Amino acid sequence: MAYYYDEPSHTFSEYLLVPGYSSAKCITSNVSLRTPITKFKKGETPAISMNIPLVSAVMQSVSDDKMAVALAKEGGISFIYGSQSIEQQAEMIRRVKNYKAGFVYSDSNIRPDQTLADILELKEKTGHATVAVTDDGTSNGKLVGIVTSRDYRVSRMEKSTKVSEFMTPIEHIIYAKEGISLKEANNIIWDNKLNALPIIDNNGRLVSFVFRKDYDSHKENPLELLDSSKRYVVGAGINTRDYAERVPALVEAGVDVLCIDSSEGFSEWQKLTIDFIRERYGDTVKVGAGNVVDRDGFRFLAEAGADFVKIGIGGGSICITRETKGIGRGQATSVIEVAKARDEYYEETGIYVPICSDGGIVHDYHITLALAMGADFCMLGRYFSRFDESPTNKVIVNGSYMKEYWGEGSARARNWQRYDMGGAAKLSFEEGVDSYVPYAGSLHDNLSITLSKVRSTMCNCGALDINEFQQKARLTLVSSVSIVEGGAHDVVLKDKNISPVK
Repeated sequence: MAYYYDEPSHTFSEYLLVPGYSSAKCITSNVSLRTPITKFKKGETPAISMNIPLVSAVMQSVSDDKMAVALAKEGGISFIYGSQSIEQQAEMIRRVKNYKAGFVYSDSNIRPDQTLADILELKEKTGHATVAVTDDGTSNGKLVGIVTSRDYRVSRMEKSTKVSEFMTPIEHIIYAKEGISLKEANNIIWDNKLNALPIIDNNGRLVSFVFRKDYDSHKENPLELLDSSKRYVVGAGINTRDYAERVPALVEAGVDVLCIDSSEGFSEWQKLTIDFIRERYGDTVKVGAGNVVDRDGFRFLAEAGADFVKIGIGGGSICITRETKGIGRGQATSVIEVAKARDEYYEETGIYVPICSDGGIVHDYHITLALAMGADFCMLGRYFSRFDESPTNKVIVNGSYMKEYWGEGSARARNWQRYDMGGAAKLSFEEGVDSYVPYAGSLHDNLSITLSKVRSTMCNCGALDINEFQQKARLTLVSSVSIVEGGAHDVVLKDKNISPVK
């Protein structure tokens, strides 16, 4: 007969942390959120660690190259979505790896025969004031000019004015040739009081830009996550179908870590994918696997050679796997059991395999609970999808700004490789929805608040790093009425539009 678990599975909202003794050293500025992302042997250093315990989900509506750069600046890693062509995904990886080197791939380009109206539309879309004018309007076309906000006045010009009439032409532009060092490029910028320096090849085609603002921004991000060549660290999602072609292309593009993106990871398909990577690259290419929800699933992937294991089935805000298929488990229970299995495996083998909690994060404090329960880091989709840096459109819904957000199991994503094991080139049924999330602004501003909450709670528990937090944390299950007690209750919240009676 079927096996029945003795206890129901629980979600993060069913737990609270009990405070512990805090010394005078327990202040948020002393808290380190550094955490490993790849496995390591006892006494050794992980090949890759992060400065914050957050990664962005392998999703079309969350993780592209723009999100990857923004999150790496904060100390985390984005896993660029794999539900696109191999060439497109590899190109996104290259853009991220080139960005930190200071040579930024241009995503704001226009043809000389286009108009001021097109410039304004492009600026609204990208937010960039500097637009490259190339012969074909592409990022690597022949550079013929540049347009900045100083080149036009909307109030004095017709929107039908051709770009060629008001752009700064190439003969009046200071540029540099491909192969110049970042230090030399920055010297040219400072010596000539430039905001941007275009880099072109020997045929006059645009290669990249170096911006004055990036020189300062690198100094403002002390936690930025860099590889040995001082480039941003970036991850990528792969599937269990075309890995033999996709993995080599991503490795050649410079990817730092891979993640098998699958709705359920306790499968021979994942082992075959890891076997391919190990046979071809040994341990030099890092790859995480998942998702699993119990001890057996973790042991299977750890023994298969996964560098980290992802936890969670059906807990995402846009995931309907549980209601569609009746499969999954409460996220808190899953993390607790897999963390115990991770520690047992470490004791047996001397190999520590980091675990990632993927899904079930509704409130910021859920991240803290996931870490306390044993997760080394969390993968977030909805959280990051709300920000300027996500790749989706900002729209107005019922008078409020929203961002589009859809699941990889939705028809819109067309990501059949993630769900279907039978070879059909379409989804048999959906396991995700197409939705909106409230627009929240910039990643940096929101993430700063979230991480402040995490650090503050760790201090309340007397911990200055994640490992110490997991050793000292004390968790308690809460009843439904105590959840109500924990929020604002028995009061009438103030309406900011109501004036006091005089």
